[in-house]
Amino acid sequence: MFKNLFNPKVKPSGKEPRRLWLDLGDLGDLVNPAGPHEQWQDHGMGLLRTILHQNGVMTDMFSTRQCTSWEEVEKRMKGYDMLIMNVRSYTFPIAYRSAQIFKKVNPNGIVLTGGMHATVALDEMLAVPEFDKICQGPGENIIVNLVTNPDAFPRVILGVGAKSMAEWPMIDRTLWPEPASKKLAAKFNWPLEPECGWGPPPVATILTSRVCPWQCSFCNENSYIPNMGRRPVDMVIEELNYLDETYGPIGSVVIHDSMFFQNPSWLEEWLDKYPKYANKTWPYWAAARADTVRQWPDLFEALVRKTNWSTVSIGFESGSDRVLKILNKECTEEDNYFAIDLLTRIGDDMEAKGLKPPVFWSNIMLGIPGETREDAFKTMRMIKYTKRIMPSISFYAPYPGSALGHQIIAEGKSLMSKENYHRYPDDEKVKGIDYQFYRDLLSGKYDDEINRGLATIRQQRVNYWDALAKA
Repeated sequence: MFKNLFNPKVKPSGKEPRRLWLDLGDLGDLVNPAGPHEQWQDHGMGLLRTILHQNGVMTDMFSTRQCTSWEEVEKRMKGYDMLIMNVRSYTFPIAYRSAQIFKKVNPNGIVLTGGMHATVALDEMLAVPEFDKICQGPGENIIVNLVTNPDAFPRVILGVGAKSMAEWPMIDRTLWPEPASKKLAAKFNWPLEPECGWGPPPVATILTSRVCPWQCSFCNENSYIPNMGRRPVDMVIEELNYLDETYGPIGSVVIHDSMFFQNPSWLEEWLDKYPKYANKTWPYWAAARADTVRQWPDLFEALVRKTNWSTVSIGFESGSDRVLKILNKECTEEDNYFAIDLLTRIGDDMEAKGLKPPVFWSNIMLGIPGETREDAFKTMRMIKYTKRIMPSISFYAPYPGSALGHQIIAEGKSLMSKENYHRYPDDEKVKGIDYQFYRDLLSGKYDDEINRGLATIRQQRVNYWDALAKA
């Protein structure tokens, strides 16, 4: 059974303050979104609101994604005593503008903030006077006391998290924002989530682990939250079955872990129990690394074949050993091609048997400091060599909290700021990078040169511009 052991019930004394939890995202993303991923829900907000409500601390909620203008945001903020926000780097511009509006319409109100940006860029958070309290790190075991008695805490607070995800309650998904237009609501299947190209709708998104233990130089996740125990397999299956029976039927699952394919003993238990005890062996998206696939190929193949791991997300990032070393990826070109060849073989065999073959969803980075044109050509060759791939290509972004990001920022080469953490795909993010070359590369201008380096061309597409995604 799911636990609720975080805090004792809080008994309100006197008039209960009006608290607003503001879900952050680009205006209009839950009205008329540009793409499916803009509609994903915030598990952190869902978890913390669930803990608050289970302890008798009630909050109202709306999302900037449900609004189409800042005037609408302002109107909906009036009359609240407290504003609570989970701030990521790419929502920081929205967070500080929202705080300014909140203080304008509620001069005596208090603003509580937390989230990744509070840990990786505390200086930027401190520079916003409207942020009254800033919580760094996880908040599961502090959120109730912080919200009910904020004056007892200093401005900067060190969060307290659970030792294991087994301690987490099941998220009450009705605490997530709803789609804000009839057109979107018709295909959203709220409180489950909409189809995004990885599997049939409705989609159940879920976490089984938190934080990737590797130390890639472009990633800031490891600087945010310490490792914690993984969610038990039985609890994951129990939650999926509950969602299927309560809000479903589920069409497919997205396992939002930064790294699903780790901890072989957990994976072996998943391999045994998911096909046996889930209401259905739903197809799912989950993440791996090329080197762990190479380390445990038999386990990987069994999971793909027997648990319906239909979309394998691997951040190949680059097809060049030089660049992979810059990124401290701890993977090699050989690792990448091993994983590609293995999934291709599995897919060919399944297709020959009349089964749907698995595909890669692969994060690819271009415009990395130190990358040469030949490095970029090798990356595009890798994409073209991969038989079944949905590439998600982005220009490298120097986020604070990452080793390479700190270096680029310290050298004065970052073009990112609190105004453009929004991750628009075509943003130029680092000084000195020839972005026109990369635009030409994605548009197919250099395909002849790329193809000359390939013995086998599996991807004939010449224009990858549509695959350019947020960094």
